[in-house]
Amino acid sequence: MQQRMATANNIRQRLQATTNTVVSGQTIRNRLHNFGLRARRPVRGTTLTANHRAARRAWCTQHVSLQRQQWAQVLFTDESRFCLEPADGCIRAWRRRGERFAEGAVLERQRFGGGSVMVWGGISTRLRTPLYHVVGNLTGVRYENDILQPLVVPALQAIGPRAILQDDNAPPHRSAAVNTFVQQARVNRMLWPAHSPDLNPIEHMWDELCRRVQQHHPPPANLGQLLQWLQQEWNGVPRAFIILCNLIHSMHQRCVECLAHNGGHTRY
Repeated sequence: MQQRMATANNIRQRLQATTNTVVSGQTIRNRLHNFGLRARRPVRGTTLTANHRAARRAWCTQHVSLQRQQWAQVLFTDESRFCLEPADGCIRAWRRRGERFAEGAVLERQRFGGGSVMVWGGISTRLRTPLYHVVGNLTGVRYENDILQPLVVPALQAIGPRAILQDDNAPPHRSAAVNTFVQQARVNRMLWPAHSPDLNPIEHMWDELCRRVQQHHPPPANLGQLLQWLQQEWNGVPRAFIILCNLIHSMHQRCVECLAHNGGHTRY
């Protein structure tokens, strides 16, 4: 079905303009319902051009046949930003009529926003790196000195001689200084298709971390406490080994689904 985000009124106007048929917006909705179509909130995804889709297809074609023991050699890494006051349009408050401003029914927020914390981490089936707090802008020099040398290289050594580093194509990751260091340190690096967070299993680890921090009550009062809880939950995720294995074992299915969608968005 084309134009899935067209409203009933958009369809009504287009129908009237092309066929001179006059119907109501409700009639359009009724007909769509008869075909099993319901208006739902769309899933958000990164923009994928034809080149992005082609690169994703090529990457998945190359890697779809890898076995679990081969994926176990990969250290998946990424940065993620966590907000002190996450924007969640799904928050609801139980109240009666006339209790709109009742105690506990008002979602209090900082006037100018609460700020955010950016962290970096890496996972494999065998280990998690320490969670690194990225203060300010992450440059290529800082990525090399603060992350690659002290965190990534020891993790790759712990995985084994065939370990592979996965990082995305963010400018700090692909700077000239970083590329030189990777060559000198003989780091085996995986090529990565642009705009493909759904192919990186660490994204689900970030989701799990976010959910666990949001379970704290009351919520973190400041950025320092938010960072403390992020590090605490990162180090103490229950069943961490099982979670990591399940995430990385999903790589085959991620490739299969991406290919089935012709390089398009997947459910991951």
